[in-house]
Amino acid sequence: MSKFRALRNPLLVMAHDLVWIPVAVWFAYWLRFNLGDIPVEYVRTSQLMIIVGLPAHALAYWFFGLYRGIWRFASLPDLLRIFKAVVVGVLINFVVLFILLRLEGVPRSVLVLYPSILIIGLAGSRLLYRWIKDRSLNITSYEKKRALLIGAGEAGELLVRDLLKSGPYEPAGFLDDSERRQGQEIHGVRVIGTISRLAEVIEDRDIEVVLLALPSASQQLIKQVVIQCQNCNIPCRTLPSVADLADGKVEVSSLRQVQIEDLLGRDPVVLDYSGIHQLLTGRSVLVTGSGGSIGSELCRQIIRHKPALLILLDHGEFNLYTIEQEIRGVLPDGCELHGVLGDIRDQSRMRWIFDHFRPDLVFNAAAYKHVPLVEENPAEGVKTNVFGTCQLADMAVEFGVKKFVQVSTDKAVNPTNVMGATKRTAEIYCQNLNRRSGSTAFITTRFGNVLGSAGSVVPLFRKQIEAGGPVTVTHPDITRYFMTIPEAVSLILQAGSMGEGGEIFVLDMGEPVKIVDLAEQMIRLAGLEPGRDIEIKFTGLRPGEKLYEELFHESEALAPTTHPKVMLSASREVDWEAMNRVMAELREACDKRDVHLIYNELKQLVPEADFTQSLGNEPAA
Repeated sequence: MSKFRALRNPLLVMAHDLVWIPVAVWFAYWLRFNLGDIPVEYVRTSQLMIIVGLPAHALAYWFFGLYRGIWRFASLPDLLRIFKAVVVGVLINFVVLFILLRLEGVPRSVLVLYPSILIIGLAGSRLLYRWIKDRSLNITSYEKKRALLIGAGEAGELLVRDLLKSGPYEPAGFLDDSERRQGQEIHGVRVIGTISRLAEVIEDRDIEVVLLALPSASQQLIKQVVIQCQNCNIPCRTLPSVADLADGKVEVSSLRQVQIEDLLGRDPVVLDYSGIHQLLTGRSVLVTGSGGSIGSELCRQIIRHKPALLILLDHGEFNLYTIEQEIRGVLPDGCELHGVLGDIRDQSRMRWIFDHFRPDLVFNAAAYKHVPLVEENPAEGVKTNVFGTCQLADMAVEFGVKKFVQVSTDKAVNPTNVMGATKRTAEIYCQNLNRRSGSTAFITTRFGNVLGSAGSVVPLFRKQIEAGGPVTVTHPDITRYFMTIPEAVSLILQAGSMGEGGEIFVLDMGEPVKIVDLAEQMIRLAGLEPGRDIEIKFTGLRPGEKLYEELFHESEALAPTTHPKVMLSASREVDWEAMNRVMAELREACDKRDVHLIYNELKQLVPEADFTQSLGNEPAA
């Protein structure tokens, strides 16, 4: 029974297609003789055309796969198959009739009308069926929301096509800033104005949702659309970015809520891929802290440039396992991958890694970065951020690493906390070690907060909003720089390719963002009202926390580089012997867990550090 059902549809389709052969022949003669009866002398020729045409076309239909396509999804490839099958079937028919049977007396117009009508009949039936099914699917048990689409480009065309098939939205029109598209229609949906008319169109057309179909939309445009939608109390959905739509599919399922990253992101960074490719391809690369936010993204971007060997180092087992499995899923041919458990403070483990793998490049993203936690545990912060980094740097020189890229932070500038002071100490050490190293180039990259990282305020705000509030902000005037993780990492790689040794590259972070504004925007994106639905609570600055961050010290004199998003900071030269004496005293202070002595030694290494807030705190050390 199941076999019969499997054959039933193809057999019915074939019967339909074969019926069109006598219909096409009859219509061809009928049109030829001015919509009248076929003269008697042409009846025999028409019958022969049908008799020979049936097996000829059946063979051509089957050969060209007319029954592989599903009528519900009939499209251009199906029409091409029909055209080829009809042409071949007609040629076979004519060869048999006019060469083998030497048939004469067939009007020339019939020879043209017959295949034309046959193509129209076969293709038209399929397209009509699809049109009926598409319209019937739109008559659903639930009421669709009237949707306004922003962007009448390729993504908008693909999205509206998917909406017309299925989905919870009924497309009511397009808005697009292109003058030539005004008044045009895409699948029957008209472009009714420019984006500046958004609020007006929402009101006039009873729009219930706005769909942003511009994967490459700028942050300014997204913000403009979102603000207008919020003012009209209308939800806004967007397609992911071009980079996120890796499969090229634009569907209703791709739509998502606008996120704070969309509003804080900047225009795409243009990279010198040839320089990055030259830096990484065929090299042995070690990434420390590879399970963290920056380290894992470094691994994702590095692997695209096909290094010979990528070593993932992290002391967290689960994080390391997660990124290793992800990278193995996209590992290029000829690239070797190793996930290595270890702590950068463990000298014997680090020595084994350098001796066993012999890396050409090291990207050091391993650090304790959470300001309040490091402030509470200053000795541990120093051991990792200072001594762990210095140990890696020394081994890089010992084992002939070509480039060592240190990932730093804006909190290293005029630091008021242990985390910032330790990162600044690591910067100074790497810069001055570069002068003493004959072969290893030490390059430092400095940037601010990254959106979505484990220590970022954004995930905390999301959890607080989901829990119904309050959203906690330390101070109404506190500001921070923000950058997306992929953008930060791409600029780290760019700086690594540009650096020759001793530089501190400062990444352009754009304009600082007030944290209270960030909190209010996230609350509104959740469809709620700040102060009414979700309370914002000010908790006061935490120990070591600044109202604002700086990207460079006033004495560093930023200079431009060949890349507009990367600036160069002047390095600070220190007395190497004196620095090492203070470092030894700092190590001793950590061993004793003497908090005040730790602060004093860090102050000697970083004179501009100000620990006034921290000294009033009683850390655990």
